[in-house]
This record gives sequence, C-alpha cells and structure tokens, in this order.
Amino acid sequence: MSMGLCSEQWPGFEVTKDWNGADQVAIRSPRGASVRVCLHGGQVVSWRNDRGEELLFTSSKAIFKPPRATRGGIPICFPQFGNCGTLEQHGFARNKIWTIDEEAPRLNYGDNNNNKASVDILLKPSEDDLKCWPHCFELRLRVSLSMDGDLSLISRIRNVNGKPFSFAFAYHTYLSVSDISEVRIEGLETLDYLDNLSQRERFTEQGDAITFEEEVDRVYVGSPCVIAVLDHEKKRTFIVRKEGLPDIVVWNPWEKKSKTMVDFGDDEYKQMLCVDAAAVERAITLKPGEEWTGKLELSAVPSTNCSDHLDHPGRL
Repeated sequence: MSMGLCSEQWPGFEVTKDWNGADQVAIRSPRGASVRVCLHGGQVVSWRNDRGEELLFTSSKAIFKPPRATRGGIPICFPQFGNCGTLEQHGFARNKIWTIDEEAPRLNYGDNNNNKASVDILLKPSEDDLKCWPHCFELRLRVSLSMDGDLSLISRIRNVNGKPFSFAFAYHTYLSVSDISEVRIEGLETLDYLDNLSQRERFTEQGDAITFEEEVDRVYVGSPCVIAVLDHEKKRTFIVRKEGLPDIVVWNPWEKKSKTMVDFGDDEYKQMLCVDAAAVERAITLKPGEEWTGKLELSAVPSTNCSDHLDHPGRL
C-alpha cells in the first residue's frame, strides 16, 4: 500500500474483515471523507463526503456473498461488459478475490500524490480463469481519496501473455440520487449511442440534457472527458472525469425490470443511476508486454459550482 502525506496528517489505513471474511480497506481524509474497498471484486463499496453522506448507491437487497457481485458501489467489469461475449455477465474480475499490491510501481500520471491517500490492489488470473479466458494478465487498481474528498480509480492492465488479447472494461458506477425524475446528465448531448433496449441499434441523442422517465440502457460513444450528473433535489452535482475510456454507459432499470431483479428493491430505481466510464463499443487490444491505463475521477460539488468544472475539463 502507498499513502501520500501532506500538511494535514493522513491517518493510517484500516484493514478489516467484512461479514464474509473478505478484507476491506478503508481510507479516511482528515476532513472526514472516506472510501472503502472490498478485496472481493476489487470493488469500491462506499464513498462518503466530509459530512458522512454516502455518495454511492448499494441496494438494500444486495447479496454480499461470493461468488455474487454486490449490487452497488463501483464493480469492475473486465474482460467483458454485459453479456456481449462468452463469459459471465460483466466478466469475472468483480467476482474474484484481489490482493493488496505491496510492490505497486509508481505512477507518473499527473496526480499530486501529496494530497491523496491511495491503496493499490492486484488481480491475476487463476487456473480456472485461464480455462474460460486463456490469457495471462495483471490488472492493477489504484483507489485514491483526495484531501477534498474526490475519488479516483486508475486501472492498468498488462498483457503478460505470449499472444495479443482483447477486452472490454467499465467502472460500473452506481451513483446515489434523491429522485431519478429530478436528475439530468449534461455533456452527452448530440452524441451517438447504442441502445441496448433495441438490439444495440445506433441513435443520436436529441435532447439538451438526458432526463429519465423510463428504463434507459445506453452506450454513448466518443464521449467527452468530463460530464455532469445534476441532482436538483439535493442541489448536488457529480462531476465525472475520465481518461482512456471513450464511452459512457447510462443505465436505470426503472420499475418493471426492478421487480425482476432478486438483489434489487422494487422501488430502488428511484434512488440510483449508473454512469459508467467504459471502453465497450470497440475492444481494447494489447500485444505481449503492452499495458493499457484507464482513469476515473469522481467529484461531488454544490450544483451552483458545477459549471466551473465543465468549463475546465483538463484537470486529469
């Protein structure tokens, strides 16, 4: 593990067991923000601001028992997204036990690590994984919390195989919202999207902003590096920044589908929205020895301040 220090001393990491015996790592900023990462799935399961408010959604009916992935937080989708392939839904990374990466290489990624605390975790394929997906890889994930409470995830996938392989990837981010009917997304207008409710048919977004009145399951392709998710009732805006991830997946199951999901409450669609930084339209291909990097940064700011973030997208 690595931890940046600054003038306001960061406390140490806390490593605990969850109710299934899997390790969880907690990082807390001196100002009160926190993040928890579960080594089952390498999944961020909690992100709280300095007032203790939970910013990620987790279903009250979530199943916290391996090998099921937890419905909520930020599952890692790799090497497949959805059921577009021969593997299990969203691939196997979110259902595997990761390890803390004590020897993580340094990242020269423009981060001011003096203002962040980080944990590095690692996934390598098991023998069973290689039987269903015969490619040797190393998937490293750095989860960082800034002094201001911003959350960042940097994934690096290296091909340690003797032949090329291709994969899809997504940070399947469940945002907590007050009421889905009071939420809109800005930054995706005029983009093409693939509609998963219409056999991935391609359409062009016509609205000035995306609002929600029914089930939505779309892949916006060639999306900008910064978008905003505005929650009018809470007067809060999530700023989503990304790099190396050309797509944005937007999903809300709405009422009918919610009732078919055993690990999701019938009315919980009102309190969540998935906005995933992803690379799913076109697979990423790595030659032997090559490495890919994908980064996500999430900020939660008062809605009155969000225009500053959209006007200055080059912060990553």
